[in-house]
Amino acid sequence: MTLIVACGLKREARIVARASGDVVTVIGGGDAMRLEAALERAASAARAELVEGSAAIILSCGIAGALVPSLEPGEIVIDGDAAVVERLGQALPRAHRGTIAGSDTIAATVAEKRALAQRTGALAVDMESHVAARVAARHGLRFAALRVISDRATDDLPPAALVGMRPDGGMALGAVLASLARNPAQLPALIRTGRQADRAFSSLSQAFEAIIRAGIDRL
Repeated sequence: MTLIVACGLKREARIVARASGDVVTVIGGGDAMRLEAALERAASAARAELVEGSAAIILSCGIAGALVPSLEPGEIVIDGDAAVVERLGQALPRAHRGTIAGSDTIAATVAEKRALAQRTGALAVDMESHVAARVAARHGLRFAALRVISDRATDDLPPAALVGMRPDGGMALGAVLASLARNPAQLPALIRTGRQADRAFSSLSQAFEAIIRAGIDRL
């Protein structure tokens, strides 16, 4: 059994690594093409190593934006292949089951989130799940997504939050500070966004530990 985890941020990857050292983690850093190429390599390697009767899962795991007003920061949404989602749901009984939309760009405004919700019927949006699902389908692997809400459907993200990720998935502190210097009025929204993200990362850590204890890597 091989578990490949697709995430966008180094912070998400560290959460995965703390819970299990036997997981292959791929970081996208907000670049869909880069993520897809890395997942292709990981999926090809996994298929080459699988023995007869075994399987692999590509799991999109990290934070997400809510597309429906009922979801709050820290709440969990799961999506994907029915058997894997059922196993995730057993480990995370409070998780919401529903569609997670993928986007190559950040859904930063309330208007963008509303339009995406109307177009897709999804509960949440991230920047990795659609890529992970595509690679899994090409390789005949199972796919699932476990995403924790960070920003609400009613939240506009401040400009500084939109420049805060480096291509390697790390934090671009210099870019954040420069944006804040240009527009100090965004500070309250940036503080709110940071607090919500902290809540989401804490929930993600607990959720990933729970699914590892439940044996998702041995499904």
